[in-house]
Amino acid sequence: MYKKIALYSFLAVTAGFLAACSSSLKPLAADYIKAEPQPLELVAGKVPVTINATFPANWFNKKATLVVTPVLRYDGGEAWGTSYTYQGEKVAGNGQVIPQKSGGNATLKSSFDYVPAMQKSDLYLTFSAKIGNKEVPLPEIKIGEGVLATAALLNAGSEIPAIAPDKFQKVIKEAHNADIMFLIQQAELRSSELKKANLADWKNLVADANKADNQKVNVEISAYASPDGGVELNEKLAGKREANTNKYLKNELKKSKVNAPVTARYTAQDWEGFKELVEKSNIQDKKLILSVLSMYKDSERREREIKNISSVYSVLADEILPQLRRSRLTANIEIIGKSDEEISKLASSNPKSLNIEELLYAATLTNSLPTKETIYKKVVELFPNDYRAYNNLGVIDYLKGNLSAAEGLFNKSLSFVASPEANLNLGLANIAKGDLGKAQQFLGKASGVSELGNATGLIDIANGNYSKAVGSFGKAASNNAALAQLLNKDYSNALSTLNAVANPNATTSYLKAVIAARTNNLGNVVSNLKQAIRLDSSLAKKAAADLEFVKYFANNEFLNIVK
Repeated sequence: MYKKIALYSFLAVTAGFLAACSSSLKPLAADYIKAEPQPLELVAGKVPVTINATFPANWFNKKATLVVTPVLRYDGGEAWGTSYTYQGEKVAGNGQVIPQKSGGNATLKSSFDYVPAMQKSDLYLTFSAKIGNKEVPLPEIKIGEGVLATAALLNAGSEIPAIAPDKFQKVIKEAHNADIMFLIQQAELRSSELKKANLADWKNLVADANKADNQKVNVEISAYASPDGGVELNEKLAGKREANTNKYLKNELKKSKVNAPVTARYTAQDWEGFKELVEKSNIQDKKLILSVLSMYKDSERREREIKNISSVYSVLADEILPQLRRSRLTANIEIIGKSDEEISKLASSNPKSLNIEELLYAATLTNSLPTKETIYKKVVELFPNDYRAYNNLGVIDYLKGNLSAAEGLFNKSLSFVASPEANLNLGLANIAKGDLGKAQQFLGKASGVSELGNATGLIDIANGNYSKAVGSFGKAASNNAALAQLLNKDYSNALSTLNAVANPNATTSYLKAVIAARTNNLGNVVSNLKQAIRLDSSLAKKAAADLEFVKYFANNEFLNIVK
């Protein structure tokens, strides 16, 4: 009997001991917590993290309240994430209930505003616990370290802004017309037509072009008959009009000592000219006439159907058809502008002798930013009301890194003309400043500018839309385009893009090193980092802490480069 009492006493003490253990919260083992991704990664200006935690069976007290908060600590500061509250089964509250007997799982999502110092950081999970009103101290747990910040290599300042184009033409082509009219069913040239002032002016124009050193001229004769009277008659009539006009014109050119090529042709029935004149007229039943032209292709059927429209045929005969009985003389003149060498020389020595199109064109003939800047300043001085001068001068400031000055010039350009180029460039400037909302407003007014895809790609990267960014950049060969491909894990195309960059710089080589690290190519990591650091020594310190190269942090070759 005493043995039974002793056994009961032992069981009671044991049960009390176990109850006492479950009444407190023990430190949660790190094995029960997993943070993703590892390492953390910069996306759209944030460092997101998803933490999955498991509360084991018999860990959570029925009267406990637990507040869990992630915190990212780095040199010079710390960032706190979203707090989550969990509670026992006997707690009245709004937290997630964790059963004591079975335990439970929890998912915590947080995001930290990125600062560069976070690249070298530690992620902790902190706990604030109570059982009833009594606080229970629980130690924080380290669950991750470091932030992969490759997306921060995005550089809007490296993109080429949009130049407002010049309209310079090395060869300006002009066509000047004069008509010789004929009477119905006649092909003779009438003296009244040959004495017209416009014909005299046309012949003088041809003679002047023939004499000018920088002009070339050729002449075309196009003789026509109106589409009434039948095909056979009009064929002969148009041919005679061409022959008579050709004979007259060659004689006139010979007298003026004009040595210009002459070509001649004729059109028997000028239905195209007829249609054009009808479309421009206010003739009654115009739509009916045009429908006949579209319905019937046979000339005789067309003529017959139109004559059947008796209400308007007399008007056609009086107003439209006479205008088609003609020979049209066309002087095709090519005006040959200054050579590139002449324009470049004059832009430097005598810019006032150039017109605005020639001056703007002169800036495209040099790769020197100082020379371009000098030319654009002269354009602003000589042509202060042209929007292109301010936009293009702003481009130079942008490329020099003078963002504030560039913005002022782009806005000045917009004050004259709301050009798509200036809108795109202000979009780039705002991307560089980090104001993506305002940037998108400007880019929405930049339709048609070839650089729009690149600017849109910058915003896509900044927003973490890497696949979309790849599409926006298209076939562009730039560091930013390659960065989009790299972040989209398309390493082969990213490397091809970097190899095609026209003017590779330190960032080009650094991105190549990152690709090499991700594809486990130590040799290329070393060679590309050497080149990057040679061009920009500050990249040694960056690479030494960049988690892209974490697998090489103990490698002597790597350490010798970044030390």
